[in-house]
Amino acid sequence: MALKDRIMADLKEAMKNKEQERLRVLRSLKANLLEREISERKDGEASLSDEQTIEVLMKAAKQRKESIEQFSEGGREDLVASEKAELEIINSYLPEMLSEEEVREVARDKIAQLGAENMADMGKVMGAMMQELKGKAEGSLVSKVVKEELS
Repeated sequence: MALKDRIMADLKEAMKNKEQERLRVLRSLKANLLEREISERKDGEASLSDEQTIEVLMKAAKQRKESIEQFSEGGREDLVASEKAELEIINSYLPEMLSEEEVREVARDKIAQLGAENMADMGKVMGAMMQELKGKAEGSLVSKVVKEELS
């Protein structure tokens, strides 16, 4: 079953079970997916691949993490709890992310493979890393690791 189809099936299930918070998050994801589908259309209809669906989910997760950070700084613990609950629901649809150590191993391999020696080569390494780790690791973590390895 495609990831998008699973989200839609879970949306229906949440409606039946009257799970209000889960329903709100899944409706939001459905809207994001529909928006992405429309932007991908050329002629007629377009359907998203699992990879594209994961990109949409990662963007939604990133937005929730940023909101959690901002609400924490503002002392709004009620909103932090709400955003964390939403993030947990979104993460249930995302594949398992790589740990920092696993990203570091890939970074070392890429740096050796590309012959990168200093920070001037960061763009080249980041491009190759993000292409390989798309949907498996967050860009901010990859960037941090590559900076540390090239320093």
